[in-house]
Amino acid sequence: QVQLVESGGGFVQAGGSLKLSCAAAGLSFGWYTMGWFRQAPGKERDFVAAINRSGRGTNYVESVKGRFTISRDNAKNMVYLQMNSLKPEDTAVYYCAARNTDVLLTTNQEYYIWGQGTQVTVSS
Repeated sequence: QVQLVESGGGFVQAGGSLKLSCAAAGLSFGWYTMGWFRQAPGKERDFVAAINRSGRGTNYVESVKGRFTISRDNAKNMVYLQMNSLKPEDTAVYYCAARNTDVLLTTNQEYYIWGQGTQVTVSS
């Protein structure tokens, strides 16, 4: 069974850090571009970051550049999102996504596999 399971969300004060993890199962992980998206209450699900198969290619939404880092461990079937200098506007449910490609995809419609999400809340 193909599945993605996120973990690591929580409550943090502004300026703090969190590291999200996404465990993949049931797929040839090394063949997939992985992405992180987030959805705040009442808003659409937005792209945050993506990483290609090898991990040497990454892409970020402008608002998180310099603060967030996406990485992956193909031996462990894991993808991570290190989030530093968190702001209240980073509050959202964060989702992990996968697509069998080497392209750094940035839209919801381009990803076929999704996790259930993990809540991140940043207080001011």
